[in-house]
Amino acid sequence: MKTLSRFMALAALTGLLIIPVSEARTRVYLRLAPPPIVVEQQTRAPRSGYVWQQGYHRWNGQSYAWTSGTWARAPHRNAQWVPGRWVQERRGYYWVDGHWTR
Repeated sequence: MKTLSRFMALAALTGLLIIPVSEARTRVYLRLAPPPIVVEQQTRAPRSGYVWQQGYHRWNGQSYAWTSGTWARAPHRNAQWVPGRWVQERRGYYWVDGHWTR
């Protein structure tokens, strides 16, 4: 009986180690608000199927730095680009990456 209990405990522990861990996301909170968005002059699309990804302020570890907008090829026909954004919470501001949707 003792051997069976030990075996079950070992099996349970091993099972816990095999369970895939969800992607860990670390939020970095900033107390300093991001500057206003820079209004850029959007150029013409280089080709059909390209989507404009607006520029944004990124944190470089010391200050905000502007990253200019760019044209990107959509990964599939009906893809839409959801721009990244700064979100404000009680602890400060954090960045949410832009992503493609269907």
